[in-house]
Amino acid sequence: MDLYRFEAVLANNIVPIVVVAQSEEQAFKLAEIELEKYFLPLPEIKEISLFEKKKIRKSAAFVIHE
Repeated sequence: MDLYRFEAVLANNIVPIVVVAQSEEQAFKLAEIELEKYFLPLPEIKEISLFEKKKIRKSAAFVIHE
């Protein structure tokens, strides 16, 4: 399993997303699904970028500074 940090560029802001998944493809799908769950209605998503990927062993962490 890996820990992924994404940034979604929306029309008016940037949203950080953290996902745990077994593959990069699954991580991108989960990031999109979580955006759909969080925002109603879904804003225009210009881009979703993968910023970091870390193997999860005993622990893993990211710093998200806004």
